[in-house]
Amino acid sequence: MKCLRISLAAPVSSFLATLSLLASGTALAGGFSLSEMSAASVGNAHAGGAAAAEDLATIYYNPAGLTRLRGRQFMVAGSGIRPSAEFGNRGSVSAVGTPLAGGNGGDAGDWGFVPALYYAMDINPRLRFGIGMQAPFGLKTDYETGWVGRYQALKSELSTVNINPVLAWQVSDSVSLGGGVSAQYINVELSRAIDFGSICAGSIGLATCAPIGFLPQAKDGAVTVKGNDWGYGFNLGALFSPNEFMRFGAAYRSKISHNLSGDARFTQPAGLPAPLAASPTFANTGVRSDVTLPDSFSMSAYVDLNTKWAAMADLTWMHWSRFKELRIRFDNGAPDSVTPEQWRNTWRAALGLSYRYNDAWKLRGGLAYDQSPVPNAFRTARIPDANRRWLALGAQFSPSRFSSWDFGYAHLFVSESSINKAEPPVGGTLTGDYNNDVNILSVQYNRKF
Repeated sequence: MKCLRISLAAPVSSFLATLSLLASGTALAGGFSLSEMSAASVGNAHAGGAAAAEDLATIYYNPAGLTRLRGRQFMVAGSGIRPSAEFGNRGSVSAVGTPLAGGNGGDAGDWGFVPALYYAMDINPRLRFGIGMQAPFGLKTDYETGWVGRYQALKSELSTVNINPVLAWQVSDSVSLGGGVSAQYINVELSRAIDFGSICAGSIGLATCAPIGFLPQAKDGAVTVKGNDWGYGFNLGALFSPNEFMRFGAAYRSKISHNLSGDARFTQPAGLPAPLAASPTFANTGVRSDVTLPDSFSMSAYVDLNTKWAAMADLTWMHWSRFKELRIRFDNGAPDSVTPEQWRNTWRAALGLSYRYNDAWKLRGGLAYDQSPVPNAFRTARIPDANRRWLALGAQFSPSRFSSWDFGYAHLFVSESSINKAEPPVGGTLTGDYNNDVNILSVQYNRKF
Protein backbone atom coordinates (compact mmCIF):
# COMPACT_ATOMS: atom_id res chain seq x y z
CA MET A 1 0.00 0.00 0.00
CA LYS A 2 1.25 3.45 -0.91
CA CYS A 3 2.12 5.55 2.17
CA LEU A 4 1.53 9.27 2.48
CA ARG A 5 4.25 11.15 4.35
CA ILE A 6 2.80 14.17 6.17
CA SER A 7 3.57 16.73 8.86
CA LEU A 8 1.54 16.46 12.06
CA ALA A 9 0.72 20.17 11.78
CA ALA A 10 -0.78 19.83 8.31
CA PRO A 11 -4.22 18.33 9.17
CA VAL A 12 -5.12 21.01 11.68
CA SER A 13 -3.77 23.76 9.41
CA SER A 14 -5.87 22.43 6.56
CA PHE A 15 -8.97 22.23 8.69
CA LEU A 16 -8.68 25.68 10.16
CA ALA A 17 -8.56 26.97 6.63
CA THR A 18 -12.18 25.92 6.34
CA LEU A 19 -13.06 29.05 8.25
CA SER A 20 -13.18 30.26 4.67
CA LEU A 21 -16.75 29.08 4.99
CA LEU A 22 -17.31 32.73 5.83
CA ALA A 23 -16.38 33.49 2.26
CA SER A 24 -17.44 30.44 0.37
CA GLY A 25 -21.07 30.16 -0.17
CA THR A 26 -24.63 29.89 1.06
CA ALA A 27 -27.98 29.08 0.22
CA LEU A 28 -30.11 32.05 -0.54
CA ALA A 29 -28.97 35.33 -2.02
CA GLY A 30 -25.64 34.68 -3.63
CA GLY A 31 -22.79 33.74 -1.34
CA PHE A 32 -24.18 33.47 2.19
CA SER A 33 -26.19 36.70 2.13
CA LEU A 34 -29.80 36.64 3.36
CA SER A 35 -32.52 39.02 2.14
CA GLU A 36 -35.46 37.78 4.22
CA MET A 37 -36.10 40.96 6.24
CA SER A 38 -39.82 41.14 5.36
CA ALA A 39 -42.54 38.66 4.35
CA ALA A 40 -43.98 41.30 2.02
CA SER A 41 -40.64 41.57 0.24
CA VAL A 42 -40.39 37.77 -0.07
CA GLY A 43 -43.79 37.76 -1.81
CA ASN A 44 -42.37 40.05 -4.52
CA ALA A 45 -39.01 38.17 -4.75
CA HIS A 46 -37.46 41.30 -3.17
CA ALA A 47 -38.28 43.38 -6.24
CA GLY A 48 -38.43 47.09 -5.45
CA GLY A 49 -36.72 46.68 -2.09
CA ALA A 50 -35.08 50.10 -2.08
CA ALA A 51 -38.16 51.92 -3.49
CA ALA A 52 -41.33 50.23 -2.19
CA ALA A 53 -41.10 51.54 1.42
CA GLU A 54 -44.39 49.81 2.30
CA ASP A 55 -43.33 48.54 5.72
CA LEU A 56 -40.60 49.00 8.34
CA ALA A 57 -38.19 46.64 6.58
CA THR A 58 -37.21 49.74 4.61
CA ILE A 59 -34.96 50.41 7.63
CA TYR A 60 -32.75 47.68 6.16
CA TYR A 61 -33.47 47.96 2.42
CA ASN A 62 -33.38 51.78 2.21
CA PRO A 63 -33.63 53.92 5.37
CA ALA A 64 -34.79 56.95 3.36
CA GLY A 65 -38.10 55.16 2.76
CA LEU A 66 -38.94 55.55 6.44
CA THR A 67 -40.29 59.07 5.68
CA ARG A 68 -43.31 57.42 4.01
CA LEU A 69 -44.40 55.64 7.22
CA ARG A 70 -45.77 58.17 9.70
CA GLY A 71 -46.42 57.75 13.42
CA ARG A 72 -45.26 55.04 15.77
CA GLN A 73 -45.08 51.60 14.15
CA PHE A 74 -43.87 48.14 15.10
CA MET A 75 -43.20 45.12 12.92
CA VAL A 76 -42.07 41.55 13.58
CA ALA A 77 -41.21 39.10 10.82
CA GLY A 78 -39.92 35.54 10.60
CA SER A 79 -38.86 33.30 7.74
CA GLY A 80 -38.52 29.53 7.78
CA ILE A 81 -35.89 28.57 5.21
CA ARG A 82 -35.39 24.99 4.03
CA PRO A 83 -32.47 24.49 1.63
CA SER A 84 -31.93 21.04 0.14
CA ALA A 85 -28.43 19.91 -0.88
CA GLU A 86 -28.07 16.34 -2.18
CA PHE A 87 -24.68 15.07 -3.30
CA GLY A 88 -24.02 12.32 -5.84
CA ASN A 89 -20.58 10.70 -5.75
CA ARG A 90 -18.70 10.47 -9.06
CA GLY A 91 -15.43 8.76 -8.18
CA SER A 92 -14.11 10.52 -5.06
CA VAL A 93 -10.69 9.24 -4.04
CA SER A 94 -8.43 9.37 -1.00
CA ALA A 95 -5.03 11.05 -0.91
CA VAL A 96 -3.39 7.77 -2.00
CA GLY A 97 -5.80 7.23 -4.90
CA THR A 98 -8.11 4.61 -3.38
CA PRO A 99 -11.90 5.17 -3.42
CA LEU A 100 -13.29 7.17 -0.52
CA ALA A 101 -15.69 5.03 1.48
CA GLY A 102 -19.07 6.23 2.65
CA GLY A 103 -22.50 7.30 1.47
CA ASN A 104 -23.69 10.49 -0.21
CA GLY A 105 -24.36 12.29 3.06
CA GLY A 106 -28.15 12.48 2.92
CA ASP A 107 -29.75 15.87 2.50
CA ALA A 108 -27.24 18.37 3.89
CA GLY A 109 -29.87 21.10 4.06
CA ASP A 110 -31.82 21.83 7.21
CA TRP A 111 -34.49 24.22 8.43
CA GLY A 112 -33.30 27.62 9.54
CA PHE A 113 -35.22 30.52 11.09
CA VAL A 114 -34.50 34.15 10.16
CA PRO A 115 -36.15 36.71 12.49
CA ALA A 116 -36.52 40.47 12.10
CA LEU A 117 -37.83 43.19 14.45
CA TYR A 118 -38.47 46.88 13.73
CA TYR A 119 -39.73 50.02 15.47
CA ALA A 120 -40.10 53.58 14.15
CA MET A 121 -41.35 56.95 15.40
CA ASP A 122 -41.55 60.60 14.36
CA ILE A 123 -39.01 63.07 15.73
CA ASN A 124 -40.60 65.98 13.87
CA PRO A 125 -42.70 66.28 10.69
CA ARG A 126 -39.64 65.77 8.46
CA LEU A 127 -37.39 63.59 10.61
CA ARG A 128 -38.01 59.93 11.53
CA PHE A 129 -36.13 57.49 13.77
CA GLY A 130 -36.17 53.74 13.33
CA ILE A 131 -34.33 50.71 14.62
CA GLY A 132 -34.20 47.19 13.25
CA MET A 133 -32.70 43.83 14.16
CA GLN A 134 -32.02 41.44 11.29
CA ALA A 135 -29.92 38.44 10.24
CA PRO A 136 -28.22 39.57 7.00
CA PHE A 137 -25.84 36.60 6.61
CA GLY A 138 -26.29 32.93 7.47
CA LEU A 139 -26.12 29.31 6.37
CA LYS A 140 -26.31 25.75 7.61
CA THR A 141 -25.29 22.43 6.05
CA ASP A 142 -25.08 19.17 7.97
CA TYR A 143 -24.01 15.84 6.43
CA GLU A 144 -24.36 12.31 7.79
CA THR A 145 -21.37 11.30 9.91
CA GLY A 146 -19.97 8.58 7.63
CA TRP A 147 -20.45 10.25 4.28
CA VAL A 148 -17.82 10.12 1.55
CA GLY A 149 -16.81 13.77 2.03
CA ARG A 150 -16.55 13.66 5.83
CA TYR A 151 -12.86 14.66 5.74
CA GLN A 152 -13.85 17.95 4.08
CA ALA A 153 -17.09 18.82 5.87
CA LEU A 154 -19.61 17.58 8.40
CA LYS A 155 -21.49 20.50 9.97
CA SER A 156 -21.15 24.11 8.82
CA GLU A 157 -23.21 26.79 10.52
CA LEU A 158 -22.94 30.57 10.37
CA SER A 159 -25.34 33.06 11.93
CA THR A 160 -25.39 36.84 12.31
CA VAL A 161 -27.45 39.39 14.23
CA ASN A 162 -27.44 42.99 13.00
CA ILE A 163 -28.69 45.90 15.14
CA ASN A 164 -29.40 48.87 12.88
CA PRO A 165 -30.65 52.29 14.18
CA VAL A 166 -31.38 54.83 11.41
CA LEU A 167 -32.57 58.39 10.76
CA ALA A 168 -34.63 59.46 7.73
CA TRP A 169 -35.02 63.06 6.59
CA GLN A 170 -37.63 64.31 4.13
CA VAL A 171 -35.66 66.98 2.29
CA SER A 172 -38.61 67.95 0.07
CA ASP A 173 -41.87 66.50 -1.23
CA SER A 174 -39.88 64.50 -3.78
CA VAL A 175 -36.57 63.71 -2.06
CA SER A 176 -35.77 61.80 1.15
CA LEU A 177 -32.41 60.77 2.56
CA GLY A 178 -31.57 58.22 5.24
CA GLY A 179 -28.66 56.62 7.02
CA GLY A 180 -27.78 54.43 9.96
CA VAL A 181 -25.13 52.40 11.72
CA SER A 182 -24.88 48.64 12.23
CA ALA A 183 -23.52 46.59 15.11
CA GLN A 184 -23.23 43.02 13.85
CA TYR A 185 -22.53 39.83 15.81
CA ILE A 186 -21.28 36.75 13.97
CA ASN A 187 -21.02 33.17 15.23
CA VAL A 188 -19.51 30.24 13.31
CA GLU A 189 -19.30 26.49 13.93
CA LEU A 190 -17.48 24.10 11.56
CA SER A 191 -16.70 20.43 11.94
CA ARG A 192 -15.19 17.62 9.93
CA ALA A 193 -13.73 14.14 10.40
CA ILE A 194 -9.99 13.47 10.64
CA ASP A 195 -8.50 10.36 9.00
CA PHE A 196 -6.19 9.28 11.84
CA GLY A 197 -5.53 6.03 9.99
CA SER A 198 -3.84 7.88 7.13
CA ILE A 199 -2.11 10.26 9.54
CA CYS A 200 -0.69 7.32 11.52
CA ALA A 201 0.51 5.50 8.41
CA GLY A 202 2.05 8.67 6.99
CA SER A 203 3.79 9.94 10.13
CA ILE A 204 4.67 6.81 12.15
CA GLY A 205 4.68 4.14 9.46
CA LEU A 206 2.34 1.49 8.11
CA ALA A 207 4.28 -1.33 9.75
CA THR A 208 3.50 0.11 13.20
CA CYS A 209 -0.04 1.32 12.52
CA ALA A 210 -1.54 -1.57 10.50
CA PRO A 211 -1.31 -4.23 13.26
CA ILE A 212 -3.35 -2.02 15.63
CA GLY A 213 -5.99 -1.24 13.01
CA PHE A 214 -4.89 2.27 12.10
CA LEU A 215 -5.35 2.03 8.35
CA PRO A 216 -6.57 4.78 5.98
CA GLN A 217 -10.30 5.53 6.52
CA ALA A 218 -10.49 2.93 9.32
CA LYS A 219 -9.95 5.16 12.39
CA ASP A 220 -11.64 8.53 12.28
CA GLY A 221 -11.56 11.34 14.79
CA ALA A 222 -13.07 14.79 14.43
CA VAL A 223 -12.46 18.47 15.05
CA THR A 224 -14.93 21.30 15.67
CA VAL A 225 -13.99 24.95 15.22
CA LYS A 226 -16.04 27.75 16.78
CA GLY A 227 -15.51 31.50 16.58
CA ASN A 228 -17.40 34.77 17.06
CA ASP A 229 -16.99 38.54 16.94
CA TRP A 230 -18.72 41.94 16.81
CA GLY A 231 -18.20 44.22 13.79
CA TYR A 232 -19.52 47.66 12.77
CA GLY A 233 -20.68 49.35 9.59
CA PHE A 234 -23.29 51.72 8.14
CA ASN A 235 -26.06 52.03 5.54
CA LEU A 236 -27.19 54.97 3.40
CA GLY A 237 -30.18 55.54 1.14
CA ALA A 238 -32.04 58.01 -1.04
CA LEU A 239 -35.64 57.97 -2.26
CA PHE A 240 -36.91 60.06 -5.18
CA SER A 241 -40.65 60.52 -5.85
CA PRO A 242 -41.25 62.56 -9.03
CA ASN A 243 -45.01 62.12 -8.51
CA GLU A 244 -47.43 60.28 -6.22
CA PHE A 245 -47.49 57.20 -8.47
CA MET A 246 -43.77 56.59 -8.93
CA ARG A 247 -40.61 56.38 -6.85
CA PHE A 248 -36.99 55.35 -7.27
CA GLY A 249 -34.57 54.28 -4.57
CA ALA A 250 -30.84 53.74 -4.19
CA ALA A 251 -29.24 52.17 -1.13
CA TYR A 252 -25.73 51.22 0.01
CA ARG A 253 -24.68 48.92 2.84
CA SER A 254 -21.04 49.05 3.89
CA LYS A 255 -18.64 46.19 4.37
CA ILE A 256 -18.25 44.90 7.94
CA SER A 257 -14.89 43.56 9.09
CA HIS A 258 -14.79 40.82 11.72
CA ASN A 259 -11.82 39.62 13.75
CA LEU A 260 -13.05 36.20 14.82
CA SER A 261 -11.59 34.39 17.80
CA GLY A 262 -12.53 31.03 19.26
CA ASP A 263 -11.20 27.51 19.64
CA ALA A 264 -10.65 24.19 17.92
CA ARG A 265 -11.62 21.03 19.84
CA PHE A 266 -10.46 17.55 18.81
CA THR A 267 -11.79 14.05 19.43
CA GLN A 268 -9.37 11.14 19.00
CA PRO A 269 -10.13 7.45 18.29
CA ALA A 270 -9.43 4.90 21.00
CA GLY A 271 -5.97 3.35 20.86
CA LEU A 272 -4.33 6.26 19.05
CA PRO A 273 -0.55 5.75 19.29
CA ALA A 274 1.05 7.88 22.00
CA PRO A 275 3.12 10.12 19.67
CA LEU A 276 -0.08 11.24 17.95
CA ALA A 277 -2.24 11.36 21.07
CA ALA A 278 0.29 13.60 22.81
CA SER A 279 1.00 15.80 19.80
CA PRO A 280 0.10 19.49 20.34
CA THR A 281 -1.24 19.44 16.78
CA PHE A 282 -4.30 17.54 18.02
CA ALA A 283 -4.67 19.41 21.32
CA ASN A 284 -7.46 21.90 21.80
CA THR A 285 -6.26 25.33 20.75
CA GLY A 286 -7.34 28.91 20.11
CA VAL A 287 -8.05 30.14 16.59
CA ARG A 288 -8.29 33.58 14.97
CA SER A 289 -9.30 34.86 11.55
CA ASP A 290 -10.05 38.19 9.87
CA VAL A 291 -13.13 38.16 7.64
CA THR A 292 -14.76 41.03 5.77
CA LEU A 293 -18.44 40.68 4.86
CA PRO A 294 -19.22 42.41 1.54
CA ASP A 295 -20.75 45.80 0.85
CA SER A 296 -23.73 46.05 -1.50
CA PHE A 297 -25.55 48.61 -3.66
CA SER A 298 -29.21 48.44 -4.76
CA MET A 299 -31.27 50.38 -7.30
CA SER A 300 -35.05 49.96 -7.27
CA ALA A 301 -38.18 51.32 -8.90
CA TYR A 302 -41.86 51.26 -7.89
CA VAL A 303 -44.80 52.34 -10.09
CA ASP A 304 -48.56 52.37 -9.42
CA LEU A 305 -49.97 51.33 -12.80
CA ASN A 306 -53.52 52.12 -11.69
CA THR A 307 -55.61 51.88 -8.51
CA LYS A 308 -55.27 48.06 -8.51
CA TRP A 309 -51.88 47.16 -9.96
CA ALA A 310 -48.32 48.14 -9.00
CA ALA A 311 -45.03 47.04 -10.61
CA MET A 312 -41.55 47.04 -9.13
CA ALA A 313 -37.99 46.16 -10.10
CA ASP A 314 -34.64 45.80 -8.36
CA LEU A 315 -30.98 45.41 -9.29
CA THR A 316 -28.52 44.62 -6.48
CA TRP A 317 -24.73 44.36 -6.70
CA MET A 318 -22.59 42.65 -4.05
CA HIS A 319 -18.86 43.16 -3.64
CA TRP A 320 -17.88 39.51 -3.14
CA SER A 321 -14.57 39.95 -4.98
CA ARG A 322 -13.09 41.21 -1.70
CA PHE A 323 -12.50 37.52 -0.95
CA LYS A 324 -9.16 36.85 -2.63
CA GLU A 325 -7.81 34.76 0.24
CA LEU A 326 -8.48 33.96 3.86
CA ARG A 327 -5.58 33.86 6.29
CA ILE A 328 -6.05 31.73 9.44
CA ARG A 329 -3.94 32.10 12.57
CA PHE A 330 -4.00 29.58 15.40
CA ASP A 331 -2.30 29.14 18.72
CA ASN A 332 -0.78 25.65 18.56
CA GLY A 333 2.40 26.70 16.75
CA ALA A 334 1.28 25.78 13.24
CA PRO A 335 2.03 28.29 10.49
CA ASP A 336 -0.69 30.52 9.04
CA SER A 337 -3.02 28.77 6.64
CA VAL A 338 -3.83 30.75 3.50
CA THR A 339 -6.87 29.66 1.48
CA PRO A 340 -7.39 31.16 -2.01
CA GLU A 341 -11.00 32.26 -2.53
CA GLN A 342 -11.10 34.16 -5.85
CA TRP A 343 -14.77 35.09 -5.53
CA ARG A 344 -16.45 37.30 -8.11
CA ASN A 345 -18.89 40.18 -7.75
CA THR A 346 -22.54 39.33 -8.34
CA TRP A 347 -25.78 40.88 -9.59
CA ARG A 348 -29.31 40.05 -8.54
CA ALA A 349 -32.24 41.17 -10.74
CA ALA A 350 -35.92 41.00 -9.71
CA LEU A 351 -39.34 41.98 -11.08
CA GLY A 352 -42.57 42.01 -9.11
CA LEU A 353 -46.29 42.82 -9.27
CA SER A 354 -48.88 43.62 -6.62
CA TYR A 355 -52.66 43.55 -7.01
CA ARG A 356 -54.99 45.25 -4.54
CA TYR A 357 -58.08 43.04 -4.53
CA ASN A 358 -59.96 45.19 -2.03
CA ASP A 359 -59.30 47.27 1.09
CA ALA A 360 -58.43 44.16 3.10
CA TRP A 361 -56.43 42.03 0.66
CA LYS A 362 -53.38 42.60 -1.52
CA LEU A 363 -51.78 39.85 -3.64
CA ARG A 364 -48.12 39.71 -4.67
CA GLY A 365 -45.83 37.86 -7.06
CA GLY A 366 -42.25 38.08 -8.28
CA LEU A 367 -39.40 36.57 -10.28
CA ALA A 368 -35.67 36.95 -9.74
CA TYR A 369 -32.31 35.72 -11.00
CA ASP A 370 -29.49 35.52 -8.47
CA GLN A 371 -25.85 34.91 -9.42
CA SER A 372 -23.51 32.79 -7.32
CA PRO A 373 -20.15 34.39 -6.47
CA VAL A 374 -18.32 31.03 -6.37
CA PRO A 375 -16.44 29.93 -9.51
CA ASN A 376 -16.81 26.23 -10.27
CA ALA A 377 -13.15 25.59 -9.41
CA PHE A 378 -13.67 26.93 -5.86
CA ARG A 379 -16.94 25.20 -4.91
CA THR A 380 -16.78 23.37 -1.56
CA ALA A 381 -18.83 20.71 0.19
CA ARG A 382 -19.55 23.17 2.97
CA ILE A 383 -21.50 25.42 0.65
CA PRO A 384 -22.39 23.87 -2.73
CA ASP A 385 -23.42 27.27 -4.09
CA ALA A 386 -24.79 27.85 -7.60
CA ASN A 387 -26.95 30.30 -9.55
CA ARG A 388 -30.61 30.33 -8.64
CA ARG A 389 -33.97 31.48 -10.08
CA TRP A 390 -36.79 32.71 -7.80
CA LEU A 391 -40.54 32.21 -8.09
CA ALA A 392 -42.42 34.01 -5.31
CA LEU A 393 -46.02 34.57 -4.19
CA GLY A 394 -47.50 36.52 -1.30
CA ALA A 395 -50.50 38.21 0.24
CA GLN A 396 -51.37 40.92 2.74
CA PHE A 397 -54.45 40.91 4.97
CA SER A 398 -55.40 44.15 6.73
CA PRO A 399 -58.16 43.59 9.32
CA SER A 400 -58.02 47.30 10.23
CA ARG A 401 -56.19 50.48 9.29
CA PHE A 402 -53.94 49.93 12.33
CA SER A 403 -52.71 46.38 11.67
CA SER A 404 -51.89 43.97 8.88
CA TRP A 405 -50.50 40.51 8.29
CA ASP A 406 -48.18 39.59 5.41
CA PHE A 407 -47.35 36.16 4.05
CA GLY A 408 -44.71 35.24 1.49
CA TYR A 409 -43.52 32.04 -0.16
CA ALA A 410 -40.62 31.55 -2.55
CA HIS A 411 -39.17 28.53 -4.30
CA LEU A 412 -35.59 28.79 -5.52
CA PHE A 413 -34.58 26.64 -8.48
CA VAL A 414 -30.84 26.14 -7.99
CA SER A 415 -28.72 25.22 -11.00
CA GLU A 416 -27.09 21.80 -10.92
CA SER A 417 -23.44 22.06 -9.98
CA SER A 418 -20.35 19.89 -9.78
CA ILE A 419 -17.47 19.67 -7.36
CA ASN A 420 -13.90 18.42 -7.75
CA LYS A 421 -12.28 19.60 -4.53
CA ALA A 422 -8.94 18.33 -3.24
CA GLU A 423 -8.23 18.70 0.48
CA PRO A 424 -4.54 18.00 1.13
CA PRO A 425 -2.86 16.30 2.80
CA VAL A 426 -5.33 13.57 3.89
CA GLY A 427 -8.79 14.83 2.91
CA GLY A 428 -8.70 13.28 -0.55
CA THR A 429 -10.55 14.62 -3.58
CA LEU A 430 -14.32 14.94 -3.47
CA THR A 431 -15.81 14.54 -6.94
CA GLY A 432 -19.50 14.60 -7.73
CA ASP A 433 -22.63 16.59 -8.46
CA TYR A 434 -25.11 18.56 -6.36
CA ASN A 435 -28.87 18.78 -6.81
CA ASN A 436 -30.16 21.69 -4.74
CA ASP A 437 -33.27 23.80 -4.16
CA VAL A 438 -34.65 26.12 -1.48
CA ASN A 439 -38.10 26.82 -0.02
CA ILE A 440 -38.87 29.96 2.00
CA LEU A 441 -42.02 30.63 4.01
CA SER A 442 -42.36 34.05 5.69
CA VAL A 443 -44.92 35.77 7.89
CA GLN A 444 -45.01 39.21 9.50
CA TYR A 445 -47.25 41.39 11.64
CA ASN A 446 -47.42 45.19 11.30
CA ARG A 447 -48.92 47.49 13.91
CA LYS A 448 -49.53 51.25 13.88
CA PHE A 449 -50.15 53.16 17.13
